[in-house]
Amino acid sequence: MRIVTATAVILTLAAGAAPTAVADAGEPGTDGLWRMDGYGTVLALGHGVYQEYQTTAVSCLKGDSARQTGPGTYTADGTVLTVRLGRDRDHAQLSADSSVGHRQLRRIGALPEECTRRTPTDPRTAFDVFWQSFEENYPFFAAKGIDWHAVRDRYRSLVHKDTTRSELFDVFSRMVAPLHDAHVAVQDGKRVFAQGRPGTEMPSDTLDARVKKFIVGRDLKDAPYRRDFAAGRITYADLPDGGPGYLRISGFGGYTTADRGSYAANLAELDKALDTVLTADRSRRLPGLIIDLRINGGGSDALGIHIAERLTDRPYIAYAKRARNDPADPTRHTRPEPVPVVPAHAPRYTGPVAVLTGGSTVSAGETFTQALIDRPGRTVRIGQATQGVFSDVMTRKLPDGMTAWLPNEEFLTRTGHTFDGTGIPPQITEPVFTKEEFTNNRDSAFNRAVTLLRP
Repeated sequence: MRIVTATAVILTLAAGAAPTAVADAGEPGTDGLWRMDGYGTVLALGHGVYQEYQTTAVSCLKGDSARQTGPGTYTADGTVLTVRLGRDRDHAQLSADSSVGHRQLRRIGALPEECTRRTPTDPRTAFDVFWQSFEENYPFFAAKGIDWHAVRDRYRSLVHKDTTRSELFDVFSRMVAPLHDAHVAVQDGKRVFAQGRPGTEMPSDTLDARVKKFIVGRDLKDAPYRRDFAAGRITYADLPDGGPGYLRISGFGGYTTADRGSYAANLAELDKALDTVLTADRSRRLPGLIIDLRINGGGSDALGIHIAERLTDRPYIAYAKRARNDPADPTRHTRPEPVPVVPAHAPRYTGPVAVLTGGSTVSAGETFTQALIDRPGRTVRIGQATQGVFSDVMTRKLPDGMTAWLPNEEFLTRTGHTFDGTGIPPQITEPVFTKEEFTNNRDSAFNRAVTLLRP
């Protein structure tokens, strides 16, 4: 994510980004106006352009746009969007290559009335759009014990025509601070408010570098084979004395700058790493595989599913994904869409796996962890609970030029449970990169995994 290190895949596109190849027409029948189930979004497709309108009961603002790059496809900022007709010409599906699942579209005859008039840019209107965006889309107020209507009553009287931009930013930040949600952020240019769950440390380049140095110097010191991949975001090592393999993943993206860091380019780098690591000989002799996600800032859920497909010889369901789908009722959602894991036609490892997690395991790091819960074969989670944020992140532009970021989705287990807020708990609890662990040159979670997996 460009704002905070905690990130899910963000279906946002840089307006005016140059296409790689512009097609003359989209998939036949997809041009026109479409209302998205959930997401508070209307799409206008036509003349080679994808234009998003972000709607609430009180506003309609132009969102992101993209240029057409093929029949039914639109590309900008490295993300490829595909629109395909559904059961008839009045229904369609939208997908993003770096995300999982589909968004359902219904054809409409005209833009909503709010989209035909200019939205004022005064502070009070910006406040109303900000509040309404959360009111209609945020799923977790009840779970977090937040009365969002009381929040409006408390803060709206503080906003008037002379409220400065800085003051309004502070109001917005105070409004969402009690959510302690790493997928919630307020942005005004370079100024950003975002925070994680209390008692956790959000991933950062500094933390990642410190932990990697610690692991390489301690845990991998005697490894007979060690190699970095994907711009250093993936590390693999064979542990000594016939021990398990060790795979550290610090994010699901940022593997390359090729093709503007597109999903396809990241996927190619990931496959290079997995093809190199998961040789037939290694997969046959390894007694187990440690997957270290303890410092993982998220990225593409689809890349996580791609790795899961290298870790099974039987298909299964990773999770089901749904979005809030009624502005007035937070208990109503889109139909849950199962996300399958299908064994890859590529080198695979299907033996025992130990997954290391902690509070700095965020977003796509968590959806990948969740995708391994029902993995066929022996899989165990060790460490601490993950951060507790799973949804793709909505971007909501405000009329004064600020931006709000928030989740609106849930990733469900096969029993219909969600880990939002609390995070995915470990099956075996061990400290993770505490001051005491660093001081005593100890890595308890790693040690426990090696002990469990060593023959």
